[in-house]
Amino acid sequence: MCILITDFPNRSSNNSPQRKMGRGKIEIKRIENTTNRQVTFCKRRNGLLKKAYELSVLCDAEVALVVFSNRGRLYEYSNNSVKTTIERYKKACVDSSNSGSVSEANAQFYQQESLKLRQQIGNLQNLNRHLMGEALGSMSIKELKQLETRIEKGISRIRSKKNELLFAEIEYMQKREIDLQNDNMYLRAKIAENERAGQHMNLMPGNEYEVMSSAPFDSRNFLQVNLLEPNNHYSHTDQTALQLG
Repeated sequence: MCILITDFPNRSSNNSPQRKMGRGKIEIKRIENTTNRQVTFCKRRNGLLKKAYELSVLCDAEVALVVFSNRGRLYEYSNNSVKTTIERYKKACVDSSNSGSVSEANAQFYQQESLKLRQQIGNLQNLNRHLMGEALGSMSIKELKQLETRIEKGISRIRSKKNELLFAEIEYMQKREIDLQNDNMYLRAKIAENERAGQHMNLMPGNEYEVMSSAPFDSRNFLQVNLLEPNNHYSHTDQTALQLG
């Protein structure tokens, strides 16, 4: 913190009874009486020096106070060095001016960038409308040909990508078909193997009753006969389940 005073302001004194009784409002102007002016200067100078000292101690601030009287006498106070504080003050002033110029330069840069971005957005919007077949009245024949060429190239790339996806889907379905056919052939072979094994077990002597009683019913291979109905052609002992060949 730096306080520079080239001349101490002079204030008028008030000799009225109200002034003597207590502190009151005074008019701030030059004191015409030389003696009163000198007394006021000494009092206010000492008070100012005291306040500067208290500020530096209480707030740990860097304070430099320079006072010149009307006779040219110098009075100063500094908790560090008046010269050092003045140099710091000058540097702070330069830095503040530079920061202002930097902020102005940044503002101009961002304004230019914003203008460029708005122009790019406008150009992209116009191009999108042209691709959709809109706002073509202001375009020349050359621009229309260029637009047509661009659209044809885009359509060609789109068709190429579509055909690529279709061929990949067809190839996947063909592989899936082959896998399903192989699974079907495998299941058919397993069914035929089970049927042959069942027929072989049925033809073995002594195992006909066990096979028929333990094997599950299959409508493709067996025909169940109702044993409760009387049969004129077979005896009671021959009433069994008949196997279809």
